[in-house]
Amino acid sequence: MSITQTRIVPDAVSFFVPRTGNVTDIVSDAFGEEVFPITIKDIAREASCSVSTVSRVISGHPDVSPNTRERVQALIRLHNFSPNNNAQRLKQQESRTIGIIVKGTSNALFASLIEHLQTHIEQAACTAAVVYLDEEGDELQAALQFCRETHPCGLFFLGSNRGAFMQHFSEITVPSVLLTVSAEGMFFPNLSSVCIDDAAGAEAAMEFLLDHGHRNIAVIGGSLSSSDASRVRFSGCCRCLERHGLSFEKQGRYETARFSLSSSYRAMGRLLDSFPQLTAVLCMSDLMAIGAMRAIFDRGLRTPDNISVIGFDGIELSRYCIPKLTTVLQNAEQIASRGMALLLEAISGRDGAVYETVPFTIVEGESVRQIPLLTPSDAV
Repeated sequence: MSITQTRIVPDAVSFFVPRTGNVTDIVSDAFGEEVFPITIKDIAREASCSVSTVSRVISGHPDVSPNTRERVQALIRLHNFSPNNNAQRLKQQESRTIGIIVKGTSNALFASLIEHLQTHIEQAACTAAVVYLDEEGDELQAALQFCRETHPCGLFFLGSNRGAFMQHFSEITVPSVLLTVSAEGMFFPNLSSVCIDDAAGAEAAMEFLLDHGHRNIAVIGGSLSSSDASRVRFSGCCRCLERHGLSFEKQGRYETARFSLSSSYRAMGRLLDSFPQLTAVLCMSDLMAIGAMRAIFDRGLRTPDNISVIGFDGIELSRYCIPKLTTVLQNAEQIASRGMALLLEAISGRDGAVYETVPFTIVEGESVRQIPLLTPSDAV
């Protein structure tokens, strides 16, 4: 399993006038003096640690030294600090609209993320505005237009392409958080991210199939040229196979599909035609996996008796389909919660971007069977 990691980009700018002195400083404006609510940045300054360390203490993450944890907790008690103070700071903003830019209308994981995000946004006394795009849509142009028309205080991006961000995100100035894709290495001070380690998740899924004796394995995923998630997950699959001394020929064994039931259904049909020795398929989303299982059924075959299937995302539907799907679970509630926390911190004046990696879990269902281990000469 992956371990939560947080990094802060150095030399980043602040979105608000920085404080000076202690956390009890009074900030004056044209209407007199006002004591601003204490922020996570203030706690970090007094504790002589990073904002991400304070965030880990608050969330109960074990990756903090006992001395630092005790020092941070003492300051939290001293100042009666609550992460909800960040929500209070939002009330001082001209706009209390938070945009959610969603690339992909069929992605069931995104539907769950949006539901959790809307709950957190409402709790912060803000308004959520959701913009849906096709998988091939331009999320940056949509975000720029949204910013011009709505003037939001923050943005979430779901299903984004890193290449597009590298080219055009500099035009966006509001605090933003990328969900399910890492922003690490892009070095935009107003772009944080929360995601799982996609490569490690796919590697674990492939390892699960190998552990169950499968060697004739195919993959259904998105375009490797335009889908960052597919590209990173495929690298994890290949890394696992290489570790076992196995190779993977994309021709006839990697089928490109949209992240939808119908597209993966057709992709599975092509695999059944081109790869008769197939015993297992790794799908890069649960919807893809469910579409693939239906294609297998319609060919007079059964999952897992004839072909095993493993998915990715851990959406609710995966627990109710027949057979119950084995999948890589991304915790949508945790991703949304951490994403909202990072956005509130940025709006409240945190300096720099934060990149968080949350754990994933292999959830074993009924869609993968154990088969006798093939010898290398048996595998194709």
